[in-house]
This record gives sequence, C-alpha cells and structure tokens, in this order.
Amino acid sequence: MSTGTGTQVLRSTRVVTPAGTRPATVTVTGGTIAAVGPYGAAPPPGAAVTDLGDDALLPGLVDTHVHVNDPGRTEWEGFRTATRAAAAGGVTTLLDMPLNSIPPTTTTAHLRVKQDTARPAAHVDVGFWGGALPSNTADLRPLHDAGVFGFKAFLSPSGVDEFPALAPGDLEAAAARIAELDGLLIVHAEEPARLERAPQCGGPRYADFLASRPRAAENEAVNRLIAVSRRLGTRVHILHLSSSDALPAIAAAKADGVPVTAETCPHFLTLTAEEVPDGATEFKCCPPIREAANQDALWAALADGTLDCVVSDHSPCTTDLKVPDFGAAWGGISSLQLGLPAVWTEARRRGHTLADVARWMSAGPAALAGLHRKGAVEPGRDADFTVLAPEAAFTVDPAALHHRNHVTAYAGRTLHGVVRSTWLRGRRIAHDGALAEPPAGLLLERQRSA
Repeated sequence: MSTGTGTQVLRSTRVVTPAGTRPATVTVTGGTIAAVGPYGAAPPPGAAVTDLGDDALLPGLVDTHVHVNDPGRTEWEGFRTATRAAAAGGVTTLLDMPLNSIPPTTTTAHLRVKQDTARPAAHVDVGFWGGALPSNTADLRPLHDAGVFGFKAFLSPSGVDEFPALAPGDLEAAAARIAELDGLLIVHAEEPARLERAPQCGGPRYADFLASRPRAAENEAVNRLIAVSRRLGTRVHILHLSSSDALPAIAAAKADGVPVTAETCPHFLTLTAEEVPDGATEFKCCPPIREAANQDALWAALADGTLDCVVSDHSPCTTDLKVPDFGAAWGGISSLQLGLPAVWTEARRRGHTLADVARWMSAGPAALAGLHRKGAVEPGRDADFTVLAPEAAFTVDPAALHHRNHVTAYAGRTLHGVVRSTWLRGRRIAHDGALAEPPAGLLLERQRSA
C-alpha cells in the first residue's frame, strides 16, 4: 500500500474534475492536490507515478449519513468495520449519526466518548453530528463549539428509547437555538400524527408495511420544516427523502431563498416496492422504498438540483433483528460499501455520467457539511480519491462485504462499477478489497467561521 509520503502523480484517461471528465495527471504533495495537469505532463523529479490506465479517478466519496452504532451497539457495526467497508467502497469521509450508539451524541461528554472510540479504529476520516432532543437545548451550543457538524432530530419515534422525537414546541426551541448558532438542523421528516392514523403494520407483506408509512407523513413533515426554516431562518436539511410528492414544495422553498436542502439514498434510487419480496425485511427502512414511478421523480429531482446529494443512511443491525415480519424487524439498510456501484449502475442506465455521480455523492455532501477540503479533484483539496472501473461488473456476495453483519438488500444483484482502490490524503488505503494497516483516518470537526 502507498504511504502517501513525498510527491506522487496519479494519471488516468478519465479524471473527474469540477470542470468535467478528461485525461489528466494529478500531482499530490503532502497529502494535498498540488496540480491537475495534462495527461502527458512530465512528473516532477523523484515523484512516484501511478498509472491508472482507463480506470476513472473520482474524488473520494463523502457520506454524511452513517449509523456506526459504536459504542453501545457495536455488535450492530462499529468504527473499525464501518470504516473498512467505507474505504472498500470508495468512501473517504463519513459523518456518524448521533443515535443507535449508547450514549447518543447529545452532550459534549458523549461526543468525547464517541471520538475516543473512533480515533484508533478509523480507516477513513470521521466527523460527528450532534443530536437535538426535547431535553438538551442547553447542550446545543457546547456541542456546536466542540465541532459537531449540525444537529439531528426526529419528528416521529426514532426506534430507540434514548433518542426521543421533538414535539412541535421542542422543534421550535431547537430550531431557534440552532439559528442563533448559524448551525444546521438535519431532520428525519415523517409526521407522527399521520403515521398513527395509517394502517398499523404487522406480518410479512411488504404492501402492508408500505401502507403504514404513507407519503403524506413525509409531505406534511417537509412542509412543517420549510415553514420553520422560513420563519426562523434556520438552515434545515431533510434526510433520506423518499416521497417524490414533497419535491415541489422543496423546489419552491429553494426558489424563495429558504435555506432548505434535501438528500436521498441509493436504495430509493435503485430498489422499488414492486420488487420487494414478502418477508424480505432486509429491504425495510423508514421512510420506505416506494414505487418505480416515485423513483423516476427522485432521479429527475437530482438532475435538476432539487435534491442536493445522495448518501447511504447505512443503518445496520444484527441478523437476528431482521425477522420476516415487517412490523417487528429493525428498519435499516446496509449499503455503505455498495452505494457507489449501486447508484452508478442505475445512473448509467438513465444516461447520467460519472461527473453527475461525483457531484451527488462527493461534492454535494461535502458542501452540506462545510468540508471545504473534500469533494473535488482540484488543487488545494485533500488528495482523497476513488479509482473506479466503470464498465466492470460484479455480483454482490454478502460474505465478501466488510460490514460487521452481512445482511444487505443488494445480495445477489449484479452491479456495474468496481472500486479498484481508495486514497486518503495521498495514501492508498484500499486496493482490490484489501485494507491498509494501521488505520489512517482522522477525526474531523466543523470548520469554524473566521
């Protein structure tokens, strides 16, 4: 594995840059991209040269929605396994969600526990979201000052007792405090009253589960968040958007200058309700995978900029929690290692380019989190790269994944795009699925304003 020391040159016939994809030579010095020059440029004297041939050189992916579950539920995932999976899948930076670990990241003391757990285990760079609970409004400023990238909240039950949802008054208080900080509020947007009125789900039928998480629950929650953002000026990010019916409201809010952004996930872009077998709870997530026509609209919203980024919402669990009852099974899809090939497989079929995928899965999440050194192959950025063989295909074997638990909705699917290697600040940290040791990831904090 490359050590990342000295000057290095990476050459490819397909380098994906903000200005387009072209043959180029990328020079790296001290872990930073020093230059992006002509393909045939002579390397600096003494530089180590890596010729990637026709494999594409993309910016390292940035995944701002990962549940690592460590400490406290490390049997579900853990920083060592999650970051190994990330590196093998071309992800060079991830942000850890504040819940499903015990303790949740809702105080500065809890943040330090998370950081101490992650520091020796991280194969990629790791940052942290804080949590906004009904009881911790006073903790938001200390967490902000300690460098969290923003604050995660639920409007409906989160699924774990230690992370309760915000009632309307709690949401107003948290949003007002976060606006004072010029912070970012990221929200699981499903309206609880709508969920309570929906048919209650139990049993193996996916159709019953889908009916229990109606589009209206997302739509109404999105409308409420837009209203809060419009009134208070709080920057609000809508997590894992599933319902395409909410897209017009998001687009209109953006056109009005309301500081609202939104993401979607690989599973919403590549899997459809029509193909989910009954009892196959590896497909269960909240909000749910919806119909093919809904998926078409999500792709259109990515193309026109209504949706800002694509992130995994990697939310794993132990195998025993995926019982074949959609009412009882844990809701979450494991995809951290597979997000890039899953999205690229469908993107290429729909006529999108590698530059589009890099914008959605690297530049967009980096901009959301204010990670100004990440997200692009251009001078001054960290030398974080994903080397992808776009035309190569593979069949997903769960046993070959680095996730702690080998449960995935992509099992047996043929995907295009094989990650050949992953580079972090000029060091090759993964090559043909093998991981470099020791772990080279750093812990990141939100960039402070000048």
